[in-house]
Amino acid sequence: MSRFGSVITAMVTPFADDGSLDKAAAADLARWLVANGNDALVLAGTTGESAVLTDPERVELFEAVRAAVDVPLIAGSTTNDTAHSVEMTRAAAEAGMDAILAVVPYYNKPPQSGLEAHFRAVAAASDLPVMLYDVPGRTGRPLATDTIVRLARDVPNVVALKDAGGDPSRTARLLAEAPAGFEVYSGDEPLSLAFAAYGAVGVVGVSSHWSGLRQREMWEAVAKGDLVTARAVNTALLASFDYMNSDTCVFSQSVKVAMAQLGLAVGECRLPLGPAPSGTAERARVVLADLGYELT
Repeated sequence: MSRFGSVITAMVTPFADDGSLDKAAAADLARWLVANGNDALVLAGTTGESAVLTDPERVELFEAVRAAVDVPLIAGSTTNDTAHSVEMTRAAAEAGMDAILAVVPYYNKPPQSGLEAHFRAVAAASDLPVMLYDVPGRTGRPLATDTIVRLARDVPNVVALKDAGGDPSRTARLLAEAPAGFEVYSGDEPLSLAFAAYGAVGVVGVSSHWSGLRQREMWEAVAKGDLVTARAVNTALLASFDYMNSDTCVFSQSVKVAMAQLGLAVGECRLPLGPAPSGTAERARVVLADLGYELT
């Protein structure tokens, strides 16, 4: 089994009606996710609206979920400011997190030398394992394969990559060059089966909020070499992949609506995302019913 399991959800952050952090709802959601197919959770990632959480709120979220579940918890502790990322990584370690998800610094578009120095500083801030996160569609700068390989070889606690680069063939080259034990997770659910074929060990997902058990089934089928089953499960998940993100309703919004249909009160997104558009609940109900959920 891989270090963090095969199905990891980047958990939304619940907010109360007044927009404040809802720690009780976060604990309830984490327990539900673990009971429904998730091996580990990412907290305060992009889907968790990290950009609109204060530092104290991140720590409170870490502590609330740590008290609720005993699966690996991976903290989204980094920003585009290296000093701030180091500070928050230390805070995550003190709050009982099991690993760090370290995103490529966004907006300022540093060169590869700056990216490498940034990740080395984050890794040195604690003894926690570090999962690099490459998502050029959001950050504006891809993390080069050579940079990843160098970090994996030189920095003992850089142990994994969440790959949202959209190019499984690049992933194949990375896995061929990375040291033994370095793991790649799909960061793009519609491409997970392709990533699996090249050697990815699991997914850090969003639609896994409601499809964790089915996604686990797919990864188990891949591990057994049963591609017929894996393809059938992937086909059954296509509607979930289509639902979870669009130009009018992004990941955090669609997840929060879907969770509400399942009876989990997680509130709405803070601005600049705001509430999901009209009609999202109806779309969510179709997707959930097709996966076998009995909705009231």
